[in-house]
Amino acid sequence: MNTAGSKIRFVERLGYGIGDFASNLIYAAITSFLLFYYTDVAGLASGIIGTIMFLTRVFDAFVDVGVGILVDKTRSKHGKARPWLLWMCVPFGIVAFLLFSVPDIGSTGKLIYVVVTYLLVNIIFSAINIPYGVLGTLISQDQYQRTVLNIFRMFLSTVCSVMMGVYVLPIVNTMGGGRAAWSITFAIFGVLSIVLFIVTFLTTKERVTPSATTTEAMQHVPVKKGVAALFKNKYWVMMLVFMVIAYITNGLGGANVYFARYVLGDEGLMGMITICSLVPMLLGMFLVAPLVKRTGKRNAMIAGSMISSAGLILMMIHPTSILLVMVGLVVKSLGMAPMAGSMWAMLADTVEYGEWKTGIRNEGLVYSAGSFGTKVGSGLGAALIGWILAWGGYVAEQAQQTSTALISLQALFIYIPLIFNILMIVILIFYKLDREYPVILKELQDRNMSGHHELRPVPKEVTGTNDNPKLTY
Repeated sequence: MNTAGSKIRFVERLGYGIGDFASNLIYAAITSFLLFYYTDVAGLASGIIGTIMFLTRVFDAFVDVGVGILVDKTRSKHGKARPWLLWMCVPFGIVAFLLFSVPDIGSTGKLIYVVVTYLLVNIIFSAINIPYGVLGTLISQDQYQRTVLNIFRMFLSTVCSVMMGVYVLPIVNTMGGGRAAWSITFAIFGVLSIVLFIVTFLTTKERVTPSATTTEAMQHVPVKKGVAALFKNKYWVMMLVFMVIAYITNGLGGANVYFARYVLGDEGLMGMITICSLVPMLLGMFLVAPLVKRTGKRNAMIAGSMISSAGLILMMIHPTSILLVMVGLVVKSLGMAPMAGSMWAMLADTVEYGEWKTGIRNEGLVYSAGSFGTKVGSGLGAALIGWILAWGGYVAEQAQQTSTALISLQALFIYIPLIFNILMIVILIFYKLDREYPVILKELQDRNMSGHHELRPVPKEVTGTNDNPKLTY
């Protein structure tokens, strides 16, 4: 097995990160503006749209398993993950345009169009985003290098989210603010995403390859056995649940534009909310690599989640105070930096744990958990917005909303994210792979050099120091 532990060049790190910038051109738009576009531009009911978005994403989440299986079985001169970026970038750009081009064909016709295009964009997103995630595990097996790659990925992803939050509405308004303006804007973003995915394809390289015996064994693993192996991987299960919760919180970002307009009283504050929510996290990412190197990913994420929770608690004091809300968002954003910089790298580490425990290395299926988490989590987040707005009696374009509607917006913006933050901390307390990983990786290397694939029992505890951990069976 090629461990690819050497330092990755800056150009490749940047090229890998650009892939998530390309992906987030559409994903950030879906999170921040799609529900608003459906309700306030296309004229559809929030409760119905919330249900459609949830059910569509739950169905599509199971498509991710199929995509993961296909990626694991892919063999080409470009590797197993990189070719998917080339194959799917054009369809991805096209559906970006279609998603924000709902025609005026009556309520039933518009709902059918929304279901079809929303399902299509999520399927294509899986087909390009799962291989993109797998590519990170194939560039390097070194924990620190993976963390650095993930920081580049999330840094550029967050830069894109900031740009989308700040510039989408002004661009749309400059073009007239109607349906056509939204379509033109996302046609431009679609073309840009195609170009950027091609850049990622050209600047990255797959280095990590299993030994010949492992490859031969993997080719004969039935799908049922491969899926069953995932659920024997306790850390994969933890990360699956963690990512669902994390992306529910992320999906709730779709309530920001409503909160700005109706609670703070100025839709123009959406740009400031985006800056305060994301720029501090960007700056914090410069500290994530040395912090992770010193404390480990899990401990850094627990500390960050606590800081993020403090920011939410600060906003609870006076939810209608613009100053207090913006300060709270800055604190929350700083706390999110370790999570953004480490979450996908933690998922990557479960690949080696699963191979060590079951003898099956299935990067595609493992990374389907990440896509599953983003789909189900974001779908639930969007659905919660629609359902809670409907429960609160929200009426689109109504200048003065009811007190119940305003309380529902505060819950979506502050209280529910705080509950999910606490749940994520609880999950992280039980995650101990950071300490176990060095010994597991060494055993995998020894096993592959000898050509044997004996399975080891699960370690009962980790002894020794962080620099020299030992597994006790």
